Amino acid sequence: MADLKHVTDATFEEEVLKSDKPVLVDFWAEWCGPCRQVAPILEELAKEHGDKLTIVKLNIDEQPNTTREYGIMQIPTMNVFKDGEVVKQIMGAKPKRALLKDLEGII
Repeated sequence: MADLKHVTDATFEEEVLKSDKPVLVDFWAEWCGPCRQVAPILEELAKEHGDKLTIVKLNIDEQPNTTREYGIMQIPTMNVFKDGEVVKQIMGAKPKRALLKDLEGII
């Protein structure tokens, strides 16, 4: 499976806020076990639904400004952005079926 694209504080506005389709941002860190559990599921979703939803990762340890701006206090947190606004927040590692349910109406 291909790795998901990583965004940074510097690229966040262009890659996420200005995107012409919804973007799920996975706020994660290397040391986070649940983040590692959800990563392969997000890769599957990106492969299956990439035409309707872009999925990117943002490392909270390396990108503190965006993390702080969106008030990320626990990880994994997945924010779905549409037209530059957060339209959905998903917290915690979930199985694929639960994530698909959370993303109904988006994909």
